[in-house]
Amino acid sequence: MNVPLVLTEFLDRAVSLYGDKQAVFCDERVFTYRELNERVNQLSHGLRDLGVEKGDRVAYLAPNTVEMLEGFYGIFQLGAIMVPLNIRLTPEDYLFILNHSESKVLLVDQDMYHLIWPVKDQLETVEHIIVHYKERDTNETDYNEWLARYPAASFNRADLDENDVCSLLYTSGTTGNPKGVMLTHRNNYLHALSTMHHLRVSDRDVYLHVLPMFHVNGWGSPFYYTANGAIHICLKKATPEAIFTALEAHKVSVLHMAPTVLNSLLQYYEKNVPVMEQEVRVVIAGSAPPPAFVTRVEKELGWEFVQVYGMTESTPLSLVSAIRSQFADLPLKEQYRMKAKAGHPMIGSDVKVMNENGEEVVHDGKEIGEVIVRSHGVMKGYWKNEEATMETIRNGWLHTGDMGTVDEYGHIDIVDRKKDIIISGGENISSIEVEGALYEHPGILEAAVIAVPHEKWGETPHAYVVLRENQAISEEEIIAFSREKLAHFKAITGVTLVGELPKTASGKIQKVHLRNEYWNAKGKTERFIN
Repeated sequence: MNVPLVLTEFLDRAVSLYGDKQAVFCDERVFTYRELNERVNQLSHGLRDLGVEKGDRVAYLAPNTVEMLEGFYGIFQLGAIMVPLNIRLTPEDYLFILNHSESKVLLVDQDMYHLIWPVKDQLETVEHIIVHYKERDTNETDYNEWLARYPAASFNRADLDENDVCSLLYTSGTTGNPKGVMLTHRNNYLHALSTMHHLRVSDRDVYLHVLPMFHVNGWGSPFYYTANGAIHICLKKATPEAIFTALEAHKVSVLHMAPTVLNSLLQYYEKNVPVMEQEVRVVIAGSAPPPAFVTRVEKELGWEFVQVYGMTESTPLSLVSAIRSQFADLPLKEQYRMKAKAGHPMIGSDVKVMNENGEEVVHDGKEIGEVIVRSHGVMKGYWKNEEATMETIRNGWLHTGDMGTVDEYGHIDIVDRKKDIIISGGENISSIEVEGALYEHPGILEAAVIAVPHEKWGETPHAYVVLRENQAISEEEIIAFSREKLAHFKAITGVTLVGELPKTASGKIQKVHLRNEYWNAKGKTERFIN
């Protein structure tokens, strides 16, 4: 008889093999895997008492806490579907997602309740709101008091099938309303098996939750780190100081983050030089970082740098940048360049880069095509949106909208989102490549490049730049620097100096906001050199 690949197995394994081991640190509280499982059982009993049944949606709006972590398994025991909400949306966004997903119960952290309160009366399907860390004047159910009413005894689980949807993850929705990505137990189970291999997860790991658990790459970690009996360190606010404090206090061995968060850690390290004795792996997901980042992480911090690539619709990871054994003798500079790329396919993923003619691009690191993925992680589809599903998944292949090249070693390099490619005088320019060149300037802290209209060339690269402290660099100097580093047609033609760049909760720079800002400020604040 075939055993279904369902996610509840992962916590079962941890309880069986690591039951009395310290499993979760959250603020001043510590829980063993057995205690975590008891809380999960209480949650499942409580949700059933509220009328939650198999297939119902339960939403969470919370930072990285034990309450968020236990939510996954508590919901899955019922065969219900988790809807983790991005913590940086507007009340109107939450209203759309909660109504669109037809969520029945909402669990929300007190710190975020003010985002729900304005739209509470417009929620069409939410029957119960339960608040983590509730304050006295909040007129909702207190999570701890509610949880304490229910037994910690084992829960009679729903009959689960591996093809059942376990989560609805809503994409950022930069154009139009966000779409709900349906991921199944099988998607996440097989993704966990592949990822734990490539990231070398073991029971000796101490994992620091930097990426928010609602983020799909943060969202996978409760599965593969739990399955291996690793220790979870929950971090509500991922400031550089808090991250380094946790690294030292808990001897953290692995953490996942976006390049912008890593950049903030490098800046903090420069000023404070914290001492860490343990080996650390940092897993970077998001836009490709400049090779200079890899060099600094491995040489200055002494951490191992691991670049990965994926998207919500593929559960998420499909590529990893680890150096394969046959390339171990390449010069260190070349290895760092390889590590900064998205990498090669992970086990269970078939990844290609296709040009406009439907052919694979030449492995020369130059020809650009769209990245497409066929894997065990590809979503079941978009919730209540068959048209968008058929548009994205064609002939079994997920069309990512990311543009990339393939080098002579077979490593894929993501050069841009389809919409972010800059076409200047008929030439394709990668905004990521331009940003990488700008990061080599010692006075530049952060940079983001967008396309802006140009009378002669159609469009050209324009940079939004955050300078390091006490730096005074002119726009002309930054433009000249880019011309030194890049082919002339790739160099930026304009600069806007800003105090900070708009980012998502996971640290990804939101270029859509920069485009809007550019059009709002056109002709007022930026300078151009043709």
